Amino acid sequence: MSSDHEPSSDAMTHNDYTARAARVEVRLDGLLGDALEANRRGRLSHFIVDETSPAIAIFAPAHRQRNIEGDWYGEHAGKWLVAAAKAAARSGDEDLLARARRVADFLVAHQEADGYMGTYASEHRFMRKQAPKPGAWDGAPSVRTWDIWTHAYLILGLLEIHKHFPEPRYLDAARRIGALCLDTLTRGGIDITELGNHHGMSATVLLDPAVELYFATGERAFLDLALTVLGQADAHPDLALLTRALAGVDAAHIATGKAYQLAWNLVGLAKLHRATGRAEYLSAVESLWRSIRDHHLSLGGGPWGGVAHRSREVFNPAGVFSPQGYVETCSTLAWIQLNRELLRITGQACYAEEIERSAYNDLLGAQAPNGEDWCYYVFPNGRRVHTTYWRCCKSSGAMAIEELPAVAYTRGGDDALAVNLYGPGAARVELARAGTVRIEQDTAYPFDGRIGLHVSPERAARFALKLRIPSWANGASVSINGESVSTAIALGDYLMLDREWNDGDHIAIDFPMAPHIHTAVNRNVQESRAPDGSPVAQEVLHNEYLALTCGPLVYATGLIDGFKTEETLKPPAAPASDWLHWHAADARHPTPRIELDPGYRAPLVFEPYYCAGGRVDGAWRLTWLSLPPVSPR
Repeated sequence: MSSDHEPSSDAMTHNDYTARAARVEVRLDGLLGDALEANRRGRLSHFIVDETSPAIAIFAPAHRQRNIEGDWYGEHAGKWLVAAAKAAARSGDEDLLARARRVADFLVAHQEADGYMGTYASEHRFMRKQAPKPGAWDGAPSVRTWDIWTHAYLILGLLEIHKHFPEPRYLDAARRIGALCLDTLTRGGIDITELGNHHGMSATVLLDPAVELYFATGERAFLDLALTVLGQADAHPDLALLTRALAGVDAAHIATGKAYQLAWNLVGLAKLHRATGRAEYLSAVESLWRSIRDHHLSLGGGPWGGVAHRSREVFNPAGVFSPQGYVETCSTLAWIQLNRELLRITGQACYAEEIERSAYNDLLGAQAPNGEDWCYYVFPNGRRVHTTYWRCCKSSGAMAIEELPAVAYTRGGDDALAVNLYGPGAARVELARAGTVRIEQDTAYPFDGRIGLHVSPERAARFALKLRIPSWANGASVSINGESVSTAIALGDYLMLDREWNDGDHIAIDFPMAPHIHTAVNRNVQESRAPDGSPVAQEVLHNEYLALTCGPLVYATGLIDGFKTEETLKPPAAPASDWLHWHAADARHPTPRIELDPGYRAPLVFEPYYCAGGRVDGAWRLTWLSLPPVSPR
């Protein structure tokens, strides 16, 4: 990949986006607001408090000088800075801000003269070739593979705190890391794919912070860094990121198919499209997005894998299904970020819907109510396990929660405002003609599909308000001040309300919610050749499953009859409405529930997945129930 590509004239710069985002202030209440508040009071306030916290102490010179091994642990510093800076900015939490500044200042103070800010002794840093690691299934080229990964998160953390609380030293420290990376990959003679496992994907994630450095500084060197990373990633035969994506290769067959790393690489590639305007970059991202969306997501919206793999976090081939599939919380973070980028670029409602699905199900399903405990993995069918202090997913979950306010409402360049996420809360938006516009949501969503939007512009003005219509909302209706909207409502798209708005205008939205049945098949087909050379295929496994959703929420039951982790269900022949009964929340049940009455046994009670079985360590959740077996065919 040559570095002589000029940014296109229509590429969106970081300053463009920051200025636009600064004119949108969002407060989320309800289920998402509770998750944000728990995150701020829990993980972000307790995990790291100063330079003596274990996740930061590993950056101290004394530790650094003797460290010749280690995994991903250095990532926590940058991840925490990203999430803590966002939380402090949105909440005004002065104590959290003081801690974030103290940690950032400690890291900056111990950055070395060449820009290095990692956790390794000099002989084991990414600037030096390491001993080969032959035979590694994940393509790890050396014993130490996480130095670039850690620096990628450090750049993002420093840029995030600088964005909200500008200090030249934070930007300068991030710039110096980027300069060191560029020098290493050009004059240093080291290929980026030599610095990370999964055939380089754990290092080529540098693509994301490299573009962010370009956006923040406008310096061409960092665009060159991003293009260099992409060029080396594409030249690696087992990765070939851009080439394979453009050829329509399934996500499972890009390098090792590692979900987290691949999705993060795609975030960087989407940003590189914004920086350069190159259409092929967006085409590549959209191709792999479709592959993941169509074949590699759980019902709850998280990227999943782990069936018959040495890694639980690797995509399975398209068509493989298991109710016990692994959803790594880190992968859910990267998937939300990827949809955030594509929503920003295209404005298409499908990306906002994927964010909402992931957030209300697999993301909240991994968080404990205290905001401190997180699941490393969640499973459609499986036990809830809260993970340990150092695990990566605790920091990823905290980052993912903090992504949600910025995507709930977005302002378009045409002075339009889009409502992307539904739930109680409010937004203040600056529009050219209307001045400050306040939007308030009055709703029990996602437990109820009735939503009231109160629109209060500073002055009467014409502008467009775009309402996302979920793909599941059959029979959706919208009225303004009591009058039905005559415009056709398309599922999975935005409804454009372009009119003059006045203070006190009220929009009533109704997204009818009813239990919806989903089915899936776990099948295995053995293929071979007959003696005459003709292909022979035989299905040797065929298991079918049933699951339930209602609105944006996946529903699950706990252990059946108090002890069974599986149940074969024989659904009645009658219409589903005769044996599936939805019950609203009440004084005894704080969330809705679905009662499934098969007629031959006691009814099964399903609750929203995120809270099914109780949000406690060890609770069981069963989303998919097997159906009576059928003969192989």
